[in-house]
Amino acid sequence: MAGAIIENMSTKKLVIVGVTLLLFQAFAFMVGGLIAPSPTTAVHYLATKCVDTGKHQQETKWFMPWGPNQCTKLRTFDEAMAKKIEANNIVFAVHIPLPNKEMSPWFQFMLVILQFDIAFKMYNQIEEGAMATIDVGLAYRDDTVSEWTEMAHSFEQRKLNCNFTTTKTFENEGRYYECDLLPFMEVGSVAHKYYLLNIRLPVNERKKINVGIGEIKDIRFVGIHQNGGFTKVWFAMKTFLTPSILIIMIWYWRRITLMSRPPVLLEKVILALGISMTFINIPVEWFSIGFNWTWMLLFGDIRQGIFYSMLLSFWIIFCGEHLMDQTERNRFSVYWKQVGPIVFGSFCLFIFDMWICACLYFLFLCFMVFQVFRNISGKRTSLPAMSKARRLHYEGLIFRFKFLMLVTLTCAAMTVIFFIISQVNEGHWHWGEHTVQVNSAFFTGIYGMWNLYVFAIMFLYAPSHKRYGDEQTSGDAGGNSGEDIQLTTTITHVDGPSEIYKMTGKAAQE
Repeated sequence: MAGAIIENMSTKKLVIVGVTLLLFQAFAFMVGGLIAPSPTTAVHYLATKCVDTGKHQQETKWFMPWGPNQCTKLRTFDEAMAKKIEANNIVFAVHIPLPNKEMSPWFQFMLVILQFDIAFKMYNQIEEGAMATIDVGLAYRDDTVSEWTEMAHSFEQRKLNCNFTTTKTFENEGRYYECDLLPFMEVGSVAHKYYLLNIRLPVNERKKINVGIGEIKDIRFVGIHQNGGFTKVWFAMKTFLTPSILIIMIWYWRRITLMSRPPVLLEKVILALGISMTFINIPVEWFSIGFNWTWMLLFGDIRQGIFYSMLLSFWIIFCGEHLMDQTERNRFSVYWKQVGPIVFGSFCLFIFDMWICACLYFLFLCFMVFQVFRNISGKRTSLPAMSKARRLHYEGLIFRFKFLMLVTLTCAAMTVIFFIISQVNEGHWHWGEHTVQVNSAFFTGIYGMWNLYVFAIMFLYAPSHKRYGDEQTSGDAGGNSGEDIQLTTTITHVDGPSEIYKMTGKAAQE
């Protein structure tokens, strides 16, 4: 009977395919490490203290920290007290980006993080559970002479989490608290060249607004955006990989539909994996360069959640379909206990940001692969009864599928490592005269690895036109008919997609 390509392709051709994929994998890492810049850039801003004289209460006035129309500035709050300027008349102004620079749609998003510089005072300490109320206005413009256009305005609250590491005495007054960074805002599309933040800290003692938050000296911001150079490399990879996966997916399913039987579970899951890979590959981000689509970040998270849930679920089902135990498989309901939490966590877009959960998943996958290897070793006892040619054939098949299992485990391990490194490391290595961007290399390398893995699975598990069993019938018909071995990926479907991993016959029945 016809098996899968992984069974019937010659070793020489398989080696050529493997080496080719390995070269593409190395190229994917090199693109990110040597060509692309770091994925993101962090820019530090110190808010300028501007004075609102109160003459523009009937109109929206935007305070610029620098430039020809810059505001009236204060160096310190002591200066404000000397001039009897109230806290409600002080505006913290931040211009994004820094002078003589421009923002670009290639930056894709803008994330702003807030940090307060708060000095310790014996009679003005930070209270437990203190909340800072912030009056925020965001404006934009696309040249240096036009008026600012309001983009958003909101009253926000942020809980202060600050520690004073020395003794709270009069001698230590003026020392600064160590305060945690606070999430401030996120813009899903960088469609304009210039942005302006105006921030007030309104004080109302009767309503307990901004009371008990200590003596704020300065407000600092960190603006994070994607590097334009990295965006171009990323878009180019997506544009190249989309047709590659789409073509192999159509080719794979066409071969499946040409068979005389309906597709089995593993074949359906492989198709679903190809669809999810194509879905995340489609470079719709190109439209974000010309359109102000602020929902692109959310759409990207949804696509990523769908792919992660499909990839991680596939690995569970892929190993389960090769366990060779007595459980009736080839049904999705068999795997709901393992797949259910994966799908739920992926769509929550939360659980796979947790290292612990990622590591637990990898350990569980290792356990399943160990079970597969143990069961394969148990079935090898049937091989000595075969003729030499047939035994060598099946030993080769077992080696190929063991190797594929190890590749699967390696991909899973690299995915977990990618999650961890992308969160804890933002650096580069120096390699001679070249600078290797570690994060960029992992982004492009892991993304390329996923595509190459999906490509390889669809190619290797597509039905083959060769028929090994027909070729061996004349040689083994005499003395080996009773000990014939058939290996398939599923237990319920004798005429499954391949010959490997189910043994029937006298030796297996025993």
